Amino acid sequence: MGLLDMLRKLRKNDKEMRILLLGLDNSGKTSILKKLSDEQIAHIMPTQGFNIKSIVKDGFKFNVWDLGGQKAIRPYWKTYYDNTNALIYVVDSSDNRRLEESANELRALLREVKLSGIPLLVFANKQDLAHAKQTSEIISTMNMNTIIDRHWTIKGCSAKSGEGLQDGLQWLIQAQKMKA
Repeated sequence: MGLLDMLRKLRKNDKEMRILLLGLDNSGKTSILKKLSDEQIAHIMPTQGFNIKSIVKDGFKFNVWDLGGQKAIRPYWKTYYDNTNALIYVVDSSDNRRLEESANELRALLREVKLSGIPLLVFANKQDLAHAKQTSEIISTMNMNTIIDRHWTIKGCSAKSGEGLQDGLQWLIQAQKMKA
């Protein structure tokens, strides 16, 4: 460990978290981030690179890195893994045909050494749509019950209404407190 790493650890605040917000394109990552930041979500464009926002809740500061989810961009996700404290993975609950692809991407993320053991929050987004799968179906379809190397949860949500998003942040705070 170099001097710079030691200095970072000394000034590291246990109430500050670096979060990666990942998922397939069109799953609602940017909409979720904007809704959590109390920004308008009426006109969201696909993220070509990344967005960074800081969100404060209950004395915790979440530095959220929202990375584009297009297939061509996903190989570059690994350049952002260093010093990540938690992973938020967003699933489009209404896109049944891409659920397997989403499951494969999540499994690949969970095999990454730099992400090992960090808490995982899965947002099952678009629960406001009539044909959205329930969280129990997503757990089963994505075989999430086999995740045993970290704390994880899944929260149904709607980026449009904001429902379920605060519950997810609250879970991340509890997961961080358990680590401390």
